[in-house]
Amino acid sequence: MNIVCLDMEGVLVPEIWIAFSEASGIPELRRTTRDEPDYNKLMNWRLGILKEHGLGLKEIQETIAKIDPLPGAKEFLDVLRSETQVIILSDTFEQFASPLMKKLGWPTIFCNTLEVADNGEITGFRMRVEKSKLSTVKALQSIGFETIAAGDSYNDLDMILASKAGFLFRSTEQIKKDYPQLEAYESFDDLLAAIRKAF
Repeated sequence: MNIVCLDMEGVLVPEIWIAFSEASGIPELRRTTRDEPDYNKLMNWRLGILKEHGLGLKEIQETIAKIDPLPGAKEFLDVLRSETQVIILSDTFEQFASPLMKKLGWPTIFCNTLEVADNGEITGFRMRVEKSKLSTVKALQSIGFETIAAGDSYNDLDMILASKAGFLFRSTEQIKKDYPQLEAYESFDDLLAAIRKAF
C-alpha cells in the first residue's frame, strides 16, 4: 500500500518566512531550509530576530492569513487524495499551518508546535520528533506502507532518499546539482504523473 509524503512550504504554499520577511521589511528572515540545512539553528536564529524587533505570533499569523496556496496546489492535492493516501510532513508549526490547511481542503499534516507566551512572544518551539520527516517515513514503512515523497529543501532529502520513490519539486539549482540521481519537476502535472508511475 502506498502513501505519499509531501513537504508543504515551497511545494504547496509559498514560504511563510519569506512572505513575513517581505511584510515586516526584515530581509534576514528570507533565510529558509533551502539555505540552512540545520533546522534548529535556523529557528533559533529566527526567534532571535523576532525578539529583537518585538514581533510575535500575531504579526506572523496576520501575514499567513493573506497567503494562498500555490496555483494548482489544491487541485493537485484533490486528485492525489482521490487516488491514494497523502500526508503533508512539514517542519512548520500548528499555529502557522491551520489557515493554510483550510485553504487546501484540510489534508492531513504532521508538523510541530510553537511555545508562545501570554503576550504573544514566541519563546521556543517543540519538534514532534527528532528528524521528523525521516522518522515518520520510517514509521510508516514499519507498519506496511511504501512511501513516495516529494519536497524542495535540504530538510526533505532524508525522506525523499528513504522512500520507494522520491522527487524534488521546484527545488534549488544547488540541490538538483548535489543530488543528480533525483528526478526534479517544476509542474504539478509532471509531479502527479511521476507519483502515479511510482505506484
